[in-house]
Amino acid sequence: MGSKRIGIALITIVLSAVAATARPENALAARGMMNGIYDPVQPIIAPDKTFPTLMKLHVKVIRMPLGWGGAQGVAKKRPVHPTDPADPAYDWDMYDRVVVNAKKYKIQVLYSIYGTPRWAQTGKKGLNRAPTKMVDLRRFAVAAAKRYSGSFKRSDDTVLPAVRKWLAWNEPNNPYFLKPQWAKIGGRYFPVAARTYAGICTAVWSGIHSTHLKGEVVACGSTDSYGNNAPRLSRPSISPTRFLREVKRYGLRHFDVWAHHPYYRKPSQSPGAKPGPNTVTLGNIGVLTNLLGRLYGPKKLWITEYGYQTRPPDPLFGVSWVKQARYLTQAYRIARRNPRITMMLWFLLRDEPRLSGWQSGLFTAGGKRKPAYSAFARLPH
Repeated sequence: MGSKRIGIALITIVLSAVAATARPENALAARGMMNGIYDPVQPIIAPDKTFPTLMKLHVKVIRMPLGWGGAQGVAKKRPVHPTDPADPAYDWDMYDRVVVNAKKYKIQVLYSIYGTPRWAQTGKKGLNRAPTKMVDLRRFAVAAAKRYSGSFKRSDDTVLPAVRKWLAWNEPNNPYFLKPQWAKIGGRYFPVAARTYAGICTAVWSGIHSTHLKGEVVACGSTDSYGNNAPRLSRPSISPTRFLREVKRYGLRHFDVWAHHPYYRKPSQSPGAKPGPNTVTLGNIGVLTNLLGRLYGPKKLWITEYGYQTRPPDPLFGVSWVKQARYLTQAYRIARRNPRITMMLWFLLRDEPRLSGWQSGLFTAGGKRKPAYSAFARLPH
């Protein structure tokens, strides 16, 4: 479900019937699922308004993109000393401001490393193309972990706050974020994005953990809810369950948490509705968590993007403002009742102003509160 989110840019072990109905919400909150927000824009362009609002919403963690390459990337030029966060090729200023502001309000930051710089590629280039050498990505991950170790001092004597939560890439089963998805080799099609992503995940995980900093957690996956598994189509992708099986087959061994984006496929679907084939939403999240358990043991799951758009302003993919609030409450309840899910992030604090963008915010683009704002603020925390 990435087509409209693309512009800005990101269950189940069933409890017994008695426990599911009788267990109080505050007890579920005590289990430790973190509520958070993923809005890649507002914490940067309007920090003075955004962070106090996040505090009022009881937000514990925000996800933010950490661009390796691209217009807002840290590494627009190749660094001479790539594992040194002070290398002059690196520009961390925007990302430093995010962690400093978040620390003031006791909010954790989850940085998702994404986007390959042109200097790290040969042949076809683009943010959604893998680096030619995964060691370049690994070295950048080392530099990021060092900079946000909690003890790194800038030249102005500012000691930067710690970041201990990381995400490797975004929706790698979606061709907008990782190409190619499939390749024809010897007359057969292979899901090469899974092979590529096994390398990306390993590079980020090993780079972060090479610092031996206590408490580092690296999530991999962040898969799109849908994939067509149809390599001959003009826009082929890979379903989230097949993607998980394939990264295992291609040798992915190490990650701390798996992540997924269980978005609805059409506005008539409630959070608990069963989706169609090749799709994992909250309505069948157990398919994914059960598979995760079979392949990798008792790994936890982070929901690093979720949301419902509203109508108005979106006439095609939105739901009413009242229904958005109700669905938000239902979705978090479903997630909370699953002990495998330990984080859930709502996508957008504030709507994008472009109708072609994404309108799942708790505020309109003009700043008006939707009912979902109060629904989020009432979530167990």
